[in-house]
Amino acid sequence: MTPKEFERRLTAILIADVVGYSRLMGDNEELTIRTLTGNREMMSTLIKQHKGRVIDSPGDNLLAAFSSVTQAVDCAVEIQRKMAQRNEELPDDRKMEYRIGVNLGDVIEEGDRIYGDGVNIAARLESLAEPGSICISSFVYNQVKNRLKLEYEFIGEKIVKNIREPVPVYRVQSLPGAAAHRVIKAKKTAEKSWRKKITISIAVLFVIAAILSIWNFYLRTPTIEPASIERMAYPLPEMPSIAVLPFMNMSGDPEQEYIGDGISENITSTLSKIGNMFVIANVYI
Repeated sequence: MTPKEFERRLTAILIADVVGYSRLMGDNEELTIRTLTGNREMMSTLIKQHKGRVIDSPGDNLLAAFSSVTQAVDCAVEIQRKMAQRNEELPDDRKMEYRIGVNLGDVIEEGDRIYGDGVNIAARLESLAEPGSICISSFVYNQVKNRLKLEYEFIGEKIVKNIREPVPVYRVQSLPGAAAHRVIKAKKTAEKSWRKKITISIAVLFVIAAILSIWNFYLRTPTIEPASIERMAYPLPEMPSIAVLPFMNMSGDPEQEYIGDGISENITSTLSKIGNMFVIANVYI
């Protein structure tokens, strides 16, 4: 068969895989198969609703193709939403979580099967996803970033097996339980909430500090201890009194000391002429 007999097509590829499938089978094969079958039916229904088709579903793996990359990502988010709801009804050791990878690439179609690097990259993206999350390539991100109102996180250029060039990878930030067509801003909402709480707390602290300052300096009655005459070394006279302190010589020249002494004496002499004024001169502290 020559290459011309193959049909190439730009396709959005979705690959989903169960996390810890071997452990689940080892614990209870029959229960795991029943859960897996129910999940596969749910996923197949969602894929058809989003105009996609299931290519293969061996074991715990599922491969689907879409003509629209937007519908592929929308479908992936809805699958994770449904899985989150289903897992709420299961005990922790029986929860079945999926990793999902979505890529947009040129693939070769042969009957009902597809091949090519586009499929391989989708598989590598799936392996990079965390349980319950979705990883998409930069090709997918560029198509959906302004079409689907979701949050995206760039997690770097990853070197993946059997792919020559590093693959830029984005993680879809989706909130379990939220419909894919709604704006999912849980992270930003939480950050805004914390910033608001911190701002309010700081404002409250400022208000409390201001109230305490006003009360302390303006409203609180000052506790001034009256001077005890008995404890004074030199009891004050009955009349008003004033002390004249000597002036310091700041010039550094000892010969200028007389200027400060003269000023002190002049002030003392002038104050002593005031009636009923007790003047203390040459007080050194």
